[in-house]
Amino acid sequence: MGIDMNRICVFFGTGFEEIEALTVVDILRRQGFETKMVSVMEEKTVMGSHQIPVVTDCLIGDVDFTREDVLVLPGGLGGTKNLEACEMLMEQVDAFATAGKTVCAICAAPSILGHRGLLKGKRATAYPGFEEQLEGAEIVCEPAVRDGNIITGRGMGCSIPFALEILTCLADKEAADTMAEKIVYMK
Repeated sequence: MGIDMNRICVFFGTGFEEIEALTVVDILRRQGFETKMVSVMEEKTVMGSHQIPVVTDCLIGDVDFTREDVLVLPGGLGGTKNLEACEMLMEQVDAFATAGKTVCAICAAPSILGHRGLLKGKRATAYPGFEEQLEGAEIVCEPAVRDGNIITGRGMGCSIPFALEILTCLADKEAADTMAEKIVYMK
């Protein structure tokens, strides 16, 4: 699958975990993937959980989801609640998962997938204390886990392994290993 065939949307709701969202955007853009930062709020500037404002590329209503391939849900408790409260996003999460398209979530956000029944029978991880919300999942304690079309990450300190797992899924392990070397990621 060529790089130009993968379009990724990373969603931002007020209270998002800055490092989780921006690490994914950074690594995927470095690789050359079309990666959009999408606000689920009513304006493009979204405040992170540590009071860092980020100007997104567009609002969710501007996205043509038929042209997108991957959805990424960063964590942060407030951000996760705002993502889950966005009906348009939840419809797309369900549609993407059902169609076998890649859906990714890290930290508190895998709870959204659990609430929607998308983790049943899948290996998954989340921020400590959120495991019980991963309904039907086989809980694993790993930085990032891919099971089929679902990728989950444990938390902020696992942002790079999470982003590299997405890159492995979209390109291959060699591309992820090369990227890890370029950014001096030491396992």
